[in-house]
Amino acid sequence: MRKEGALAVFYTVTFNPALDYVVAVEGFATGRINRSASEALQMGGKGINVSSMLRTLGSPTVALGFLAGRIGDVLEAGLRDQGLEVDFIRLKEGFTRINVKIRSDVETELNGGGPPLTRADVEALLWKIRRLGDGDGLVMSGNVPKGAGDGVYAEFLDALEGRDVLTAVDAAGALLSNALPRRPFLVKPNRLELEGITGRGLPTDADVLGAARHAQGLGARNVLVSLAGDGALLLAEDGRAWRVAAAAGEVRNSVAAGDSMVAGFLHAYAGTGDYAQALRLGAAAGSATAFSTVMADKAFVDEILARTPEPRRI
Repeated sequence: MRKEGALAVFYTVTFNPALDYVVAVEGFATGRINRSASEALQMGGKGINVSSMLRTLGSPTVALGFLAGRIGDVLEAGLRDQGLEVDFIRLKEGFTRINVKIRSDVETELNGGGPPLTRADVEALLWKIRRLGDGDGLVMSGNVPKGAGDGVYAEFLDALEGRDVLTAVDAAGALLSNALPRRPFLVKPNRLELEGITGRGLPTDADVLGAARHAQGLGARNVLVSLAGDGALLLAEDGRAWRVAAAAGEVRNSVAAGDSMVAGFLHAYAGTGDYAQALRLGAAAGSATAFSTVMADKAFVDEILARTPEPRRI
């Protein structure tokens, strides 16, 4: 068990960051001119989101990844303005992607592809990963662009073999399945991603728990399953399982809620070593961001935490 203050720094990996153009439109419809009710620019990317929430909660963190072109310059400057420590690798060609997020009766997204990577680019990031030491954390989140390969998260885990690094993988498909045998400390699938691992539907908590045990059998040490408005379920590496209900509230933004859950869980676990409290803070941080138009601040996370029930053993 980690003692309070033992964790040095959480490093997060975002292979394909983005500048998100978030626009609210009343009655959005295709095939005609739509006019925005409000607009905002946000610095996007799953690992970046995790770092942002970790910093909000008080954990030291550094965002790693790749940037390119003038859009990359804007994104990096914006993150530094927010007080986030970054250590990105600059690509020689292409430009960091722009994503369009339309908020209307339903959410619509148009996500850019981002610049492709070479093997040399991946090796440059791998060199940074190898510099992590005992007590550090590494969070690998999201999809990867062309040139990285579906085994890249597994490769990062291999590079840290034998070190006391708190590793987390929040990905789907082959990226996740290839990483599982390397025994990451935490994986955070949602219900749909867990169904992808098992190849069947998971309508009940018993089904979800059984699928989490299957993922654990494939190598995951701890399995945190986000269940949207139904809360979350945790299967710990010692075989114990907990279920937490989500606090009540109006969902205003699904982007980064899962990333906030990962950050909340890791922050609490690193500080206390208590699985139940880590699950509770993870659920509260995820809900707080879901109930906000942007990433939730510390005061709102604390407010939602007070409304989040204690997890129960299942």
